[in-house]
Amino acid sequence: MKTVRTPDEQPSDRRGPMGALARPLPRPAEPDPDNGFPGAAEIGIPRRKPGPLKQVVRRFALALLVLAVTVLLVWIERDGYRDSVDGNLSFLDAVYYATVTLSTTGYGDVIPASDSARLMNIVLITPLRVVFLIILVGTTLEVLTERTREQWRLSRWRSTLRDHTVVVGYGTTGYSAISTLVAQGVPRDRIVVVDPDAEAVAAAMQDGLVAVAGDATRADVLRRAEFERARNLIVSANRDDTAALVTLTARQINRRAWIVVAVREDENSPLIRQSGADSVVTTASAAGRLLGVSMLSPNVGEVVEDLLHYGSGMDLIERPVDKRETGKSPADCRDLVVAVIRGHRMLRHDDPEASKLATGDRLVVIRSGPRRPDPMGPRAHPSPVS
Repeated sequence: MKTVRTPDEQPSDRRGPMGALARPLPRPAEPDPDNGFPGAAEIGIPRRKPGPLKQVVRRFALALLVLAVTVLLVWIERDGYRDSVDGNLSFLDAVYYATVTLSTTGYGDVIPASDSARLMNIVLITPLRVVFLIILVGTTLEVLTERTREQWRLSRWRSTLRDHTVVVGYGTTGYSAISTLVAQGVPRDRIVVVDPDAEAVAAAMQDGLVAVAGDATRADVLRRAEFERARNLIVSANRDDTAALVTLTARQINRRAWIVVAVREDENSPLIRQSGADSVVTTASAAGRLLGVSMLSPNVGEVVEDLLHYGSGMDLIERPVDKRETGKSPADCRDLVVAVIRGHRMLRHDDPEASKLATGDRLVVIRSGPRRPDPMGPRAHPSPVS
């Protein structure tokens, strides 16, 4: 019987330790003299955009404000104006003069002589002129203004971004990682998503994140995400060979960043670490272990799942030792201690060396809290598999 495998379940290439990495790598793309580098990254900064009706109403209100200011100026300087009908400039004449001037209609050949005709010109004809100008000129002005505004927002974003987190891949894994970061208090404007898929970039912007469209294996794409000044990098690519190339590229750009990489195969973990990753998470085996635990003991599986979802009940967190806890046993702490981090070593809670907590130790504890909704909200939009 023939077994059908999904793309994620295809066996790795045994010709090399990295499976797909044993295949020859593609040559770097040459720059195009007209279009620059192929697949150049584009940065999208999320913002709230008003609806079309609201934009029209806003423009119409601005046009009325300009009209009012013009009328006021004409009325203040009314002694310098002359009316060809009666020689005197009334307030209605000032409003009429302002309307025909702003609308570039012209005056002198055909003019409303009566007050009722001029009132109709002001109440009915002038709004039509304003609507016409909005339709005719509004699109061009909007494009010019929008480009200027986007350039200003991009420059301001680049100048203020420091010690942020870059997430490569906005699929299921990347989305869950960002949701955990946001739940623990990381501001959304300190997270930058990099993904080559346009739908994923649009989804990230819809979730209030800055997104860069491009291939993260390219150094220029990571530089567009300001990775030189980043503190952390999360790599959740669809393929392990892509994750390795992203890690190599990132480590060359930023030597101090903390890099966490998700891989699918256990055998690829050592090579990812050699590429420069500080921490490697094997998603396939971790999910498999959780499946096995849930099969043998559903309650244990539920507890582990609860611990992995920050803010959903019991949380597994790392914190420094409190002054009041120094010299005490882990069992005497206010939280349930799982492990003690001393220097670069991790000690279990029952390790004799961890029997007395010292200043500078860090504790991995289980803390119980109220259940809170997902800080990223329900994810209704489609997303890649990564």
